[in-house]
Amino acid sequence: MIEVKILGAGCNKCFQLAINAERALKSLGLKYHLEKVTDYAEIAKYKVTSTPALVLDGKVVSKGKVLKEKALIKLFS
Repeated sequence: MIEVKILGAGCNKCFQLAINAERALKSLGLKYHLEKVTDYAEIAKYKVTSTPALVLDGKVVSKGKVLKEKALIKLFS
């Protein structure tokens, strides 16, 4: 199972990244757990200063941008 976290304050960009990630994961047929993290203390643990950020299995793989579904499919494959 893939663990995916979207780090951010809950802005439109964070919301869009979550939608894109979920679509990509579903299109690949992968089992996953997606969590939206809005707590600043928790976000700070990842040393992220620019949101939205994407964490894949505990590792920050993107920060400060909304990845498109195609890019996310590549990341998750």
